[in-house]
Amino acid sequence: MAIGSAVQKGSTIFIYDERGLQTGAIFIGVAQPSDGLLGYTGSSLSVRKGATIFTYNDKGQQIGSVFSPAH
Repeated sequence: MAIGSAVQKGSTIFIYDERGLQTGAIFIGVAQPSDGLLGYTGSSLSVRKGATIFTYNDKGQQIGSVFSPAH
């Protein structure tokens, strides 16, 4: 199912489908002001944690990561 929206509330990111039903959640444990949800598409979302950007699917499962030291 496609991602309809992703919302960060405190240290958790909630993922919803097009009908508004929650499909997943990601605990990020915000440690730095720049940590958190960067953005999302219909199939994935990007989250910064420290110097790494993680990519997750619509269920909140990690599907990739990239080191990004400049933040």
